[in-house]
Amino acid sequence: MAKKSYAMHVAMLLGSSAALLVFIFILVAHHREIPDKVRMDRGVLLANGSSVAERIKPVGEIAVAAAQTGQAPATKAQAAATPKRDGQQVYQASCVACHDAGIAGAPKVGDKGQWAKRIAKGRDALYASSVNGIQGSAGVMPAKGGNPALSDSEVKAAVDYIVARSK
Repeated sequence: MAKKSYAMHVAMLLGSSAALLVFIFILVAHHREIPDKVRMDRGVLLANGSSVAERIKPVGEIAVAAAQTGQAPATKAQAAATPKRDGQQVYQASCVACHDAGIAGAPKVGDKGQWAKRIAKGRDALYASSVNGIQGSAGVMPAKGGNPALSDSEVKAAVDYIVARSK
C-alpha cells in the first residue's frame, strides 16, 4: 500500500512538472516577438532624425525679453469665453439638488405657497440673496448656490427660471 501511495505522489509530481513546463514553453513562445516590436516602434520614433533635445523641448516658451523692454509680444493669447448658460441649464446643474427636495429649508420649485412671500419682496431681493447667500431661521442659501464658478448673470437667469415655474 505504501508503494501505491509513493507511486501516486511521484506521478502527481511528474504531471505537475510537465504541466508547468508546457505553460512556460507557451509563455516564452507567445512573448518572443516583443523585443522586435519594441525595436520597430523605437525605429519609427528615431527615423526622422530628431534628437532627444528636440523631443523633450517645452511646448511653449515665454517671451521675457519683450516684457522687460516694454514691447508687446508678437502673439496674444485670447482667453476662451465660457459659453453662457440659460436659467434652466444653471438650475439643472446647481440648484436642483436643494430646490427639488427642499434641503436646508430651500423652497421647492413649483410650490406657490413657499415662493409667494419671496416673490413679493421683488426680484432684486431674490437676486441679492441668491448671489450673496443668506442664513436665516427659515433655512440657509449659500452664495451662488454653493457654486462660485457661476457668474452673477447665470445666477440671475436661474432665479428668473425658478420664479417663472413657481408663480
